[in-house]
Amino acid sequence: MKQSNEKLLKWQKKDLGKNIAVYLINAVIILALFVGTIYFRAIRLNEQFNLKALEVVRFFALTCLLLVVMMLYFYFEERNFLKNPANSQMLFFIVELSIILCFLASTYISPYLRPLALPALLTLFLCNRRSAFLIQMLFCILQVIMDMYSYASFSILEFALPVMGITSGFIAVFTMDKVYSRFKLLILSPIISIPILVYVAMAYINGNMADVLTSIICALCSGPVAVVALTFILPFFEVGFKKVSCFKYAELTDHKSRLIKKMRKEAPGTFNHSVLVSNIAEACAAAIDEDALLARACAYYHDIGKLRRPEFFTENQQDGVNPHDDLTPELSTNIIKAHAQDGYNLAIKSRLPKEIAEACLEHHGTLPILYFYEKAKRFTDGEVDIKRYSYSCPKPSNKISAIIMIADGCEAAVRTLTDRSRENVKTLVRKIVNDRMKLGQFDNCEITIKELNIIINTVVNNLTGIYHDRIEYPKVSLDGVETSAVMELLDNEGEE
Repeated sequence: MKQSNEKLLKWQKKDLGKNIAVYLINAVIILALFVGTIYFRAIRLNEQFNLKALEVVRFFALTCLLLVVMMLYFYFEERNFLKNPANSQMLFFIVELSIILCFLASTYISPYLRPLALPALLTLFLCNRRSAFLIQMLFCILQVIMDMYSYASFSILEFALPVMGITSGFIAVFTMDKVYSRFKLLILSPIISIPILVYVAMAYINGNMADVLTSIICALCSGPVAVVALTFILPFFEVGFKKVSCFKYAELTDHKSRLIKKMRKEAPGTFNHSVLVSNIAEACAAAIDEDALLARACAYYHDIGKLRRPEFFTENQQDGVNPHDDLTPELSTNIIKAHAQDGYNLAIKSRLPKEIAEACLEHHGTLPILYFYEKAKRFTDGEVDIKRYSYSCPKPSNKISAIIMIADGCEAAVRTLTDRSRENVKTLVRKIVNDRMKLGQFDNCEITIKELNIIINTVVNNLTGIYHDRIEYPKVSLDGVETSAVMELLDNEGEE
């Protein structure tokens, strides 16, 4: 989330009331966890539970203070995120679940096995990097306070815990950010354990550790445990709070996913076009520091509305049969226009992420369908309202939809060129972008001229790479050449 690139949503009194209620309820839940963990640890160790009421009040006051700071941060930095109370509740669940898991690990196995980086990892993949830092610090402060009351002998060494926890979480964020493979996450996970290993070494030097080997093993496993917990828990948060992580986007762009398989079978031309657009869109998004994986997923699905009538789109037509030859320009226009709304409806029905559904709806904006507009003008002596031959969908509301609009139009246009030299491609791409600017297609997405120039250069680089010049192969006849000799020659080339 980039607050500077978002239009701030209007707040109402009920929005503020709902958020305050969520924060107060979770302050009470965290207090209950505080009392509960101390009570159960005392029971397990056969010790007396002697937590005083004044200490409970102090902890609750400190928790409320921390949550006020958290709320102020989101109000000034991520206001649109805060407006939805479910987002705040999700973050509280992350903190509370992490506290429970750390309590279980420290009580039944070892305090060094605690997945201290779990809050940062969950917040990173469900929200963003900045929020991950904040939630990790909040969790570590709460965790060290609970440890102070849970352990009778809390030495000065234990005050290093928040430093180690914060360090571990920050390393996790910097290491795991933009890692889209669960296997790679697991491979990198031991790096997260480094601060915990340092913590163990400090305890050993201080003479406070009896079983060094066990503690080292547990500390080394703390990072992998956090990643394994992330892999298991993340899908539940995605479903429960309707969030989409990078792993979900990667799954959606798998060619074995249901809608992609259907597109490959029923609309192969549209599928091939979408693959090319996805490569261009991904490169453009990365070039202007937007979510490249989201752009790739949106590009894959931007034309799924064509699945309703695939034969009415040129890329899927075969044997020179064009159904539009038998239709009026107005009817043809209505069929072509419908694929944007059909794509949005199908995306919603298939429970695809909201961003993908928006890309389906917005990638043509209010652009005119010039082919049928010109055809209609020939039939009516030029008296035609261009609005009747234009898309009637919303204009791109974000930079990803704008990228899809540009990549979609440029790929289709460059394919029609006979001379695909870099100069010709660049001229065509720049014209397409300028035409869309003149028609006001980018008015709602706050994309800058600088970013558009970067996108133009990126699109040109990708398209010239796709449609590069090829050498003309000589026409060689193999008549009279023995088959065995040809096969022997091919085998020799293969061995080389």
